[in-house]
Formats: sequence, structure tokens, C-alpha cells
Amino acid sequence: MTQTQRILVTGATGTIGRQVVAELLDRGHEVRALTRDAAKASFPAGVEVVEGDLTEPDGLATALEGVTGLHLITFGGAAFSPLETGPRLLELARSAGVRRVTVLHGGGPTPLEDAVRADDGVDWTVLMPVEFMANALEWADGIVAAGEVREPFVDRLSAMVHEGDIGAVAAVALTQEGHGGQEYVITGPEVLTVGDKVKTIATAVGREITLIELTEEQAVAQWQAAGLAEDVIGFLLMAYGDTPEVGRTVSGSVEKVTGRPARTFAQWAADHADDFRGQS
Repeated sequence: MTQTQRILVTGATGTIGRQVVAELLDRGHEVRALTRDAAKASFPAGVEVVEGDLTEPDGLATALEGVTGLHLITFGGAAFSPLETGPRLLELARSAGVRRVTVLHGGGPTPLEDAVRADDGVDWTVLMPVEFMANALEWADGIVAAGEVREPFVDRLSAMVHEGDIGAVAAVALTQEGHGGQEYVITGPEVLTVGDKVKTIATAVGREITLIELTEEQAVAQWQAAGLAEDVIGFLLMAYGDTPEVGRTVSGSVEKVTGRPARTFAQWAADHADDFRGQS
């Protein structure tokens, strides 16, 4: 049994942060969740909620008291700008006795991740997940309304990962020895096309779903209509049109770190079937 530890989770209301919180609780640890607005945050029973902002690290000294592990994100503030406060955050963490730090990779080089990698005063682990299975929730409205998914590059390959498995890898790295200085590419157990994903969701909800392949121009128009920024659209065209090898290769990190196989997309789809039935 791993000794109970207290962990501070930043970005705790986000897709991955919530999973880190849940995994730590399941493993019997004490969780302190950082949020900018505690009144708007909802967490499971037993979670200690504290207010704070990573853009103002000097206000986090109290939140770090008694903490042995710290989960960090690379963006902060209301505008989610790249954090420049990494060195000060780490200085405060070391002073508080934090021994282990995980940082969720932001998709490219960031000042905070650079600061974490350069710090030799804590055991740091960089979490580098590929496409989240949760991204498929973007299809829910179209499936509920018309029984269809409209996507470009439908033959693209993805080793997409269950967000809970990212949380599980983080929880282990934050509470157990042997993960300092490691960079974990976190994937699911299989490589899927868009068509594979749509068929899997159709099986989970028990209805036929039509996949409509969009041209690149049609996809851009759809994303613009949804309000996506031009830089985000450019990233999607790159990621979907020419998926990097790392995003379509199974890594095995989940089983290596946690001791159990990564969860499949079929498991994820079954858990989220009501979202695609309009009953969430």
C-alpha cells in the first residue's frame, strides 16, 4: 500500500485535472484542488478546494502547505495564456516540501514546462497525451440531432487516449518513486480511424450513425461557423491532415506506469453513451 499523501492539483476543473483528482481519491490520497473561483467549482466529497491563480504564484503559499505532490498545467489566467511563472511556482513548491511535480504538456514548448524540466530540486514528470477520447463529444450534437458525424480526413489514424488513463498516470507519478525525469507519451491501446470511432459509438448507443466526409474547405467553414480561432483551425488541419507519428502509435505507457492496460474507445463510448443519446 502507498502511504497517504496530500496532492495539490491545478487546472482541477479541466478535462484532465478532474481525472487526476478522481484517480488520487480512488487511491486513497488527500486532494487539494486549485481553482480561480471556488463558488463555481464542484468536486467529489473529500476534496479540499482552495482559490488561487497560477499567474499570481505568491498567493499560493498557503495552498502548498503540507503538499508532497503538485500537478501543473502550462496555461493560466482567464485568457489561458502561457504561464511565465514557472520558476517562482517551483521555488515555492520546494520551500513547502513538495517532492514530485507532474506537468501536462501543452502541445509544444512552453515557459512553464521548460522551467520544470530545468529544475533539479523536485522529481518532475512530463505527461504528453495524444488525442483525448473526450474530443469525440464534439460529435454529440450532430449525432443526437441528425444521426451523423461530419468530419474531414476520415482515414486519419489516432491512438487516442481515455482521459481517465492520463489521470491515472499522473496519480502514480505524483505519489510513487521511479518517475522523476521521465517524459511519458500517453496513448490508448489501439489505433483507430474516424470511421472506427463512429462505428464504436453507434454500437454503444444502439443506433445507426452516418459518417459524412468533408472536404478541407467544408471543414474550415464548419469550424469557422463554430467560432474556432484561425490558429486553432490551422492546428486542426495540420494534426488531422498529417497526423504526426507519435499521435498514431501505441506507446504502452499506461500499462507500464499503472500496471493495467489502457482503456479502449469502446469502454469510453459505453460510459458516455447517454451523451450521444441526448440524455446526459
